[in-house]
Amino acid sequence: MIMKTIGSFLLFAFVFFAGSPVSGQAGTTLKTGDKIPVFTAPDENGNNWSVNDYIGKKIIVIYFYPAAMTGGCTSEACNYRDNQAKLTEANAIVVGISGDEVENLKLFKKVNNLNFTLLSDKDGSIAKQFGVPVSAGGTVEQEISGKKYQLNREVTASRWTFIVDRDGEIRYINRSVDAANDGKNVLDVITELGLK
Repeated sequence: MIMKTIGSFLLFAFVFFAGSPVSGQAGTTLKTGDKIPVFTAPDENGNNWSVNDYIGKKIIVIYFYPAAMTGGCTSEACNYRDNQAKLTEANAIVVGISGDEVENLKLFKKVNNLNFTLLSDKDGSIAKQFGVPVSAGGTVEQEISGKKYQLNREVTASRWTFIVDRDGEIRYINRSVDAANDGKNVLDVITELGLK
């Protein structure tokens, strides 16, 4: 009887956990029309940034990227930088989110003259709220002005972009981002959707 009970429990446990998300994978699936998850995270200066401060006021562009100071992520960030004036005119704010430490973000912003906010999602919890897959972290080594830097991150987020309207509703999700043109594409979508 005891062995039968233990066997039943083990079978239940196997079925239950087999259906659970794999560690490090997205825990939620968001779609257009859903409300944005509420979150707060440290920015590149270590100050807390809250999405609640912008709901009802601005169109919010949130883009997740794998790692600061890497090729594709630098191209993406610079495209947002170069389209920032037009995005501001469209009443949109841009927030880039990665698993990088705050110090990495500060360096990334300075080296590339970025003119928008970067947030640190060290444990990947924000990415998971948005359904963005995360994998293991890593280290990027860069030499800048003759000085070597090691940029560590605990998790690596997939490259996804979200556009949220002023009511906090997700209006656009891109899971196949063209990094070098993401800022321009977002601007085009905001125009096409008639967001203000």
